[in-house]
Amino acid sequence: MNDHTNEHAARRLAEARLLFDADRLTLARRLRGMRKNQLAQAVGTTPTAIGQYEAGVHRPSEKTLSRLAFALGVPVEFFRAGRGPVSLDTAHFRSLRSTTQIERDQALAHGRIAADIVTALEELVELPRAELPERPVSPEEIAGSGPVEAARLARKAMAGDAGPIPHLVRLLEKHGVIVLILPPSTERVDAFSIGAHPRPMVLFNPAKGDYWRNRFDGAHELGHLVMHADAEPGSKIIEDQAHRFAAEFLMPEAAIADELPHTADWARLAELKAAWGVSMAALLYRARSLGIMKESTYRSAMSVMSARGWRRNEPGPARPLETPTMLTRAVELVAGSGTGRDELADRAGVTRADLDLLVPSRRVPAVG
Repeated sequence: MNDHTNEHAARRLAEARLLFDADRLTLARRLRGMRKNQLAQAVGTTPTAIGQYEAGVHRPSEKTLSRLAFALGVPVEFFRAGRGPVSLDTAHFRSLRSTTQIERDQALAHGRIAADIVTALEELVELPRAELPERPVSPEEIAGSGPVEAARLARKAMAGDAGPIPHLVRLLEKHGVIVLILPPSTERVDAFSIGAHPRPMVLFNPAKGDYWRNRFDGAHELGHLVMHADAEPGSKIIEDQAHRFAAEFLMPEAAIADELPHTADWARLAELKAAWGVSMAALLYRARSLGIMKESTYRSAMSVMSARGWRRNEPGPARPLETPTMLTRAVELVAGSGTGRDELADRAGVTRADLDLLVPSRRVPAVG
């Protein structure tokens, strides 16, 4: 390394320390799923010192800043202030008890990184406008019609007709929702949504490789975005509301009621599953909730599904997951205009590795 390179590196480090943003350190630590004591051990300091850096009480020395960057796998510039604030406060996690705070923080950190990537992209390319209907439903409404009315409003605004939704992820992206598949490190976190402004997000579990359940998850999260902008996340009532929204959104009563069987007609259920893009379990539950199938018939059908192992793996051909493409296409578009992935990552203030993780390149089929 020559003197010029050393001088440049020293200048970058000094500038990063001068412009150090405590929140960016917290973001980087959460992104890597590390506790304060783990980071402290990695850089040779104390958890108290890490806490003081993150609180803005003290600023790390250049030497410590360099060690922090190395331990967290980010360039020192990552810690610089000046990134636009993005609210990730309203994040609807499915179950707060099944995951740790560290896991939820890591998933949210990926959402924040994605928001920075989107901000950089929107300076270079026009993305679809964020247009979702709003129909607030009280978080105390247990059996009211609010979720069904919200789903009908959303269908009318987003899909137009009452038929099956061909591609739920594409519909979300068409209306400006950022859809992401989380990295493998967050596999214990179920699908969740973030009511960030101006771009809402839906983030899918990376390990949940079930086409039918993923679509229901997506509709469930759309329900949160439409109904629960101000609701406290995590309650059983609002999760039930989002389930009812998803059922009406994917299987509107007016269109499907006459098609649902009164009994466990497995051949008929398989046909409806293929046509509507929902699981047989969801169809059975829908038939029961609409009063088409008796409670005893429903319970008997679910017992059969359990005995045959269909609760885990339903019969019928598998389908590939619906995958998001909006950000990938946007990255390809700006690359065609001269801004490659390295420069885009720099503009977003993220690492190239994190960009590639959240917005993977599309595979081009081999020729010949």
